[in-house]
Amino acid sequence: MSETPSKKQRRMARPMSTTVEAKARTGDTQHDTDTAAAANTNTVAATSTRPSRLAQLEALLMQDGGTTIAGMTEATGWQAHSVRGAMAGALKKRGLVITSQKSDGVRRYQGVRPV
Repeated sequence: MSETPSKKQRRMARPMSTTVEAKARTGDTQHDTDTAAAANTNTVAATSTRPSRLAQLEALLMQDGGTTIAGMTEATGWQAHSVRGAMAGALKKRGLVITSQKSDGVRRYQGVRPV
């Protein structure tokens, strides 16, 4: 009777030697170091020049006339429920008071800082 591996054993990744041996056979060892170096360079450049998504939302809400959910989803790449959650949670914790008005079937959100 053959034994079946336990759940923990089945979920474990392949041993490192198997992966290294497979790369050695295909000659794909250089690709990993090039990709890692490029990823590190891109990450540093992206984080130093682009404001956070919450900062983007805050800036949109502070504009005259505010913004719509569609405008916020387009600016951040988030889904509508994520934008609403950020407004209800993180932006309120930052001290932003968010109001909404509906005119012509479009709801516009605006943020103000209390004095």
